This record gives sequence, C-alpha cells and structure tokens, in this order.
Amino acid sequence: MVKVWIDQDLCTGDGLCAEIAPDVFFGQDDGLYYVKEAAANFGSEKLFDGKGNPAGAEGMARIPDDGLDRVIESAEECPGECIFIDVDE
Repeated sequence: MVKVWIDQDLCTGDGLCAEIAPDVFFGQDDGLYYVKEAAANFGSEKLFDGKGNPAGAEGMARIPDDGLDRVIESAEECPGECIFIDVDE
C-alpha cells in the first residue's frame, strides 16, 4: 500500500500538485494543499482538509494504482518539498 501526505508547515500554496494529480490533491481557503481519497478511486470520499480531518502525517491518503507516477511527479515539482510518499510493506 502506498500513501501520500503533505506537511502543511512546508506547503507554499503553489498548487502544482493539484494541477498534476487533482484526484489526490486539493486546495483550501487557507491557501494550503491537502490530500484526499477520491470516491472514484476507493469507493468513499475522505478529505484531509484541516476542518476536523487530520492534516500532515495524520492525514495520509492511499494513492490509486494508476496515480503513483503523477504523485511522484507532484512531489518532485513541489517548490516547498512538502509531499511525502510512504510505502507500507
């Protein structure tokens, strides 16, 4: 299982992650970006948006099988270097 999370303390709010992988990342009114588990990918919507849901490492989302390349690209392009990918073995 591969999961992703964003360290909001490092997030610069550029939104490149949401442009590259909109099914995994989204922006909020606070100008920061968060991860989500989209219903289309996993059958239920789970937003980690800082509004009662965990942010940072507590707000991990699974990456859809076909989305790993886009998530890696998002992490590489992120100017804040705030996207972290974890692999559960």
